[in-house]
Amino acid sequence: MDSLGRVTAEIVDCFQCPRLVAWREQIATDKRAAFRDEEYWGRPVPGFGDPGASVLIVGLAPAAHGGNRTGRVFTGDRSGDWLYGALYRAGYANQPTSVHIDDGLELKDAYVAAAVRCAPPANKPTTEERETCLPYLRRELALLADVQVIVVLGQFAYDVMVRELGIRPKPKFGHGVEVSVPDSGRTIICSFHPSQQNTFTGKLTEEMFDAVFQRSRALTSPTR
Repeated sequence: MDSLGRVTAEIVDCFQCPRLVAWREQIATDKRAAFRDEEYWGRPVPGFGDPGASVLIVGLAPAAHGGNRTGRVFTGDRSGDWLYGALYRAGYANQPTSVHIDDGLELKDAYVAAAVRCAPPANKPTTEERETCLPYLRRELALLADVQVIVVLGQFAYDVMVRELGIRPKPKFGHGVEVSVPDSGRTIICSFHPSQQNTFTGKLTEEMFDAVFQRSRALTSPTR
């Protein structure tokens, strides 16, 4: 029988994509100066959160010096600061920051994953790498039976989920766009990715990001 624990173990032990394996290990050796005294994770990064979650958040891939360093998705970088800050304000997290894997962060009613589990060069996975990694997300989605809302962070995650869930025709991506998943009762909510490229330029503001998780609250029935 499959389980989130089994998926996590298989993700962590994955060596299927030679380019990504080489890159994640190189970054773990050629560390950023600010983290030179830390031991980098340097492996694929599994999903994280509440197995009974009603909300699944899907990003692109771990950051080279974020999740690839800490071993937990969206942890230890600016994007993670934005995400966990928003989840805390919405009541999904017990603290507003996440700096390392043992910092006490807990999620309630939310689960965070990525379309690709290794940090890719230039933050751009190939199509083959995306397809190789997709079965992990597919299994997580099947095991997270209480999920009612899927928040996709950015165009890449949106494209992956639309293809996986068989949504045709595909609505145009845009911040706040909602897409019903046929025959499932689930809803996709689109958000700009909380990357510095978006947050520093004002393309994504804190108010815009908070509105996504306020909406996810409104769309989900209480599970606790």
